Amino acid sequence: MQELKLIENELVPVYVTSTGEKVVYGSELHEVLGVRTPYKDWSSRRLSDVDAIENEDFEAAQICAPSGQTKKDHIIKLDTAKEMAMLERNEKGKQVRRYFINVEEKYNQGIVDRSQLSPQMQMLIGMVETQARQELEQKHQAEQISKLEDNQKAISAAMQGRTEEFSHWVNRCLSAIAESDNYHYIGNRQERHKAVRAESYERLNDKRPCRLKQRVDAEQGRALRSGASTTRVKAITKLYIIEHDKDLKPVYESVIREMMICYCVDTKEKEQTQ
Repeated sequence: MQELKLIENELVPVYVTSTGEKVVYGSELHEVLGVRTPYKDWSSRRLSDVDAIENEDFEAAQICAPSGQTKKDHIIKLDTAKEMAMLERNEKGKQVRRYFINVEEKYNQGIVDRSQLSPQMQMLIGMVETQARQELEQKHQAEQISKLEDNQKAISAAMQGRTEEFSHWVNRCLSAIAESDNYHYIGNRQERHKAVRAESYERLNDKRPCRLKQRVDAEQGRALRSGASTTRVKAITKLYIIEHDKDLKPVYESVIREMMICYCVDTKEKEQTQ
């Protein structure tokens, strides 16, 4: 993998390779676009959608996550990244594409053949560029440190023992995620909360296929046949099914904790502000 130097970081970090090619990390593009689909699935689909060719339009990379784990990533050329952003078909995608175009225009203007400059001028330009890169890298490092500190808070909160009733704890955690700035979802408040809960059930089903909807329907049917009240029947939800299943309950609890870490949510701070 080529050495990368950070040159822009206003929206999506843009790097330049040793050969002068401008590129981005796929995971950073994915984060800024606010895509809910996991990076692995999204990147595979989008790179295929734009007919990107490996080792020509992008190359595979490995990055070290704050947790210390190695994660799969991609180094993507700016032209390809522009196409991927546009495929999101939303305002954020358009904004990212315009940003990439501005970056290209900025660095394509005033290009000169440095070999024609005096050695002193070449040295001066090199010193200025080095200082600018260092300032950008320091800014990027400061942002990464801040993000790491937030991650550590979220991990600490997620690992705290649960002291309240299961359903109350789940609802409080999901509410905190939905209200977090780190949860990128285009929609009103009610839609955000609904989307977070739906994601939690999808993650549970990925870990332990459980056909929650069918189980809710079956349980409600049994309750109706036994003469249960409407209120009692309506209380039979997916969360009710999970809470009363000794095998599903701990798996779902781990899902909630994973989501708290994923979206960098510190529920302890949420409690203090209420």
